[in-house]
Amino acid sequence: MDKTGTLTRNQPTVTAVLTTADASEQDVLGWAAALEQHSTHPLAAAITAAAPDAPAAEAVTETAGHGITGRLDGAPVTVGSPRWLDPGSIAEDVQALEGQGMTVVIVHRDGSPAGAIGVRDELRPEVPAVVTTLTGQGIGITMLTGDNARTARAIAADAGIGDVRAELRPEDKATAVRQLTGTAPTAMIGDGINDSPALAAAEVGIAMGATGSDAAIESADVAFTGHDLRLIPQALAHARRGRAIINQNIVLSLLIIAVLLPLAITGVLGLAAVVLVHEVAEVIVILNGLRAAASRRTTLEPLADRQAQPATVG
Repeated sequence: MDKTGTLTRNQPTVTAVLTTADASEQDVLGWAAALEQHSTHPLAAAITAAAPDAPAAEAVTETAGHGITGRLDGAPVTVGSPRWLDPGSIAEDVQALEGQGMTVVIVHRDGSPAGAIGVRDELRPEVPAVVTTLTGQGIGITMLTGDNARTARAIAADAGIGDVRAELRPEDKATAVRQLTGTAPTAMIGDGINDSPALAAAEVGIAMGATGSDAAIESADVAFTGHDLRLIPQALAHARRGRAIINQNIVLSLLIIAVLLPLAITGVLGLAAVVLVHEVAEVIVILNGLRAAASRRTTLEPLADRQAQPATVG
């Protein structure tokens, strides 16, 4: 399973702000928002929403996978990953936030650490129950994410997922899926264009909330228009029921042939009787097959909303 947008809501919010002695929380948020206004990164919207009145920075450049730099009031400002920027004196607090499942960005001003911002994308409320249901059916679950390992492990622990692969690019996710496919039948569940390579690499690609992503629909074998992961166990149950009915029809058809053939050859039954029995059996097989089209969908109960929790550090 992909993390962002599949296991989580894909609605990140700022839940913590760390500062050094030289800056306030408003300063750190404002400096970061001044740069993030120019970014399309998923975290950028959360930071700009937390400081909507921040002025726009100048001479902004973005380094993919690392962060963004620019100038504000004549001073250089940089916002980026703790793997790219030194957190300085707040390093331990940054690790604590990551341990709570937050993605943390560091803010530098004039080349020195000014603070850090913790952004959390909450788990979808149905995820723990769905994971429990699937693992109870003997299905192993692996979480794939481009987030840092510490944050990924915290989110996976909340979800009840033991196997986590973090800091992956889209092509790395596809490689991981191919490796898993080599050991067991594998399905990939994702929600967007970044998951397309992994969806295509899986034996069964499942796209969640796929109405807005043509790439995901084209790469997936199954597409759900909604994001509720409780649809997955329902779909599996429907597929298993359909396969069971197919197997029943195959056995029934072979059994009828095995019985009628010797009776016809030995003359125990006349041609008319054989044809009549065969046609009746065909009707039975058809009626049994129609059971697969009968819906047994269970209405999904509304879920209690899960709000972002405030951070605790130290």
